[in-house]
Amino acid sequence: MNGLGSIGFGHMLQGFNSALRCIPVWLVYLVGTVPAFLYFWLGISNQLGPNPISDLEHLLGTLALQLLIAGLCITPLRQFANLNLIKFRRAIGLLAFFYVFLHLLVWLVLDVGQTSQIIKDIIKRPYITIGMLSFLGMVPLVITSNNISVRRLGSKWRVLHRITYAVCLLGGLHFVMLRKGFQLEPLIYLSLVVVLIILRVNWKRVRQGLSGNTA
Repeated sequence: MNGLGSIGFGHMLQGFNSALRCIPVWLVYLVGTVPAFLYFWLGISNQLGPNPISDLEHLLGTLALQLLIAGLCITPLRQFANLNLIKFRRAIGLLAFFYVFLHLLVWLVLDVGQTSQIIKDIIKRPYITIGMLSFLGMVPLVITSNNISVRRLGSKWRVLHRITYAVCLLGGLHFVMLRKGFQLEPLIYLSLVVVLIILRVNWKRVRQGLSGNTA
């Protein structure tokens, strides 16, 4: 029975992966941008509560972090569950940057507004400094998220895109520090980032490297 169950589950996964291959990537971009319009509409129509700018920042930033985490999930899902979402990884990453950019834009234009105050906040407030570092880390990833860059950079492309791990860690830490105190939601997000990065580490290669150094 267990064997038949495994075969049935395997066929179900194959069917699911086949269905995923039929989904066009542009549809992911289209659906992925819908929340942005919804959030701004809620803000314009005074449906975000007494502090709409702060709420809008939070919604955009949280969705950006969720998308970053979703991107980290793709490789473990393929390795451990045979679920292939690689086709959508670039779209998810670019959507994450889109929401980080909107999060930053709302803070710059609607929240602070003054250039001098923006600079002071970046320097004096550690959670803003960390958030800005995370954003800056995403810039080279976005610039090279195209087939031309993959071909030109070759093996260096994979090395460059390991910055993703630092970006996700900084994003999770930014959220924890922003909320102040040990609140459950941001700690869950940060923990997920840490666990997913650990799952992506090639421990066999690490052990081989350590053995080589010891020798």
